[in-house]
Amino acid sequence: MSKPKIYIDGQEGTTGLQIYDRLGERDDIELLLIDPDKRKDTEERKKFLNEADLVFLCLPDAAAAEAVSLIDNDRTRVIDCSTAHRVAPGWVYGFPELAGQRENIKTAKRVANPGCYATGFLSLARPLVEKGVLTPKARLVCHALSGYTGAGKKAIAEYTAPDRQPELDSPRHYAVALHHKHLPEMAAVAGLDRPPLFAPMICDYPQGMVVTLPLWAEELEGKQSIESLRELYGSYYAGSTVVELRPAGAPTCGFIGSNNLAGRDILQIFVNGNEEQLLLSARLDNLGKGASGAAVQNMNLMLGFEETKGLNL
Repeated sequence: MSKPKIYIDGQEGTTGLQIYDRLGERDDIELLLIDPDKRKDTEERKKFLNEADLVFLCLPDAAAAEAVSLIDNDRTRVIDCSTAHRVAPGWVYGFPELAGQRENIKTAKRVANPGCYATGFLSLARPLVEKGVLTPKARLVCHALSGYTGAGKKAIAEYTAPDRQPELDSPRHYAVALHHKHLPEMAAVAGLDRPPLFAPMICDYPQGMVVTLPLWAEELEGKQSIESLRELYGSYYAGSTVVELRPAGAPTCGFIGSNNLAGRDILQIFVNGNEEQLLLSARLDNLGKGASGAAVQNMNLMLGFEETKGLNL
């Protein structure tokens, strides 16, 4: 059997480079490499897009939509790492650990790779909605800290510049108009009637993030506690090697570091709080399970490989 041909459209970007790092040494696929001088040549890109068995799109939204339109066969399968198709009809949302998604991904022609913040939020909120602990009408608040690589090339250049501005030394709130691009998928995939009030912060480290969901116990359906929610998540993610529930009492130091999983493709869930208030947290690498690691995991499922092959667990 011939090796599946893989093409990364946008390999020069952060996500594309990290996908290449995970695939470059594999001998069970054939990576198609475009001439660097022709990577913006539409006709050359079209040739590679149609030659590949599976394509990763690591492009801005408009360019990703254009790339899909250049595929004129019914064979090439697509994993889009942009925001363009995450709530689009006909696209499967690429979060295998959510109920029913693994089998959908295996047979999908078009898979939308989740956003990094959305991955953290959905890992916490979706199981609660599914199990009836949260109603679709719930008004939620979500906070998050992320490394600067999630903000794109411009931010990376600013943070790594030798003469960078002093204000970059401290965490900074952004998206303060409360219209973050991940909000549509956060609401739709969680099964919520409205998106959360989302307050993200960018921090002075390259990779890693923590997404938190604070809840009032009295506003949840049924009598919920730290123990009952731990049991819910433990059951929901049972058997997963990518999403793990941290032990009771974690973290023992009282702090949840946001860059501890840099370079890894797993996601950790913490359940903390007290009898009245609960704090749910998801920790991941924004470029790992939040982007490139998730994309490779989806590729493995779509092509029939072992799901975690090539991942950094």
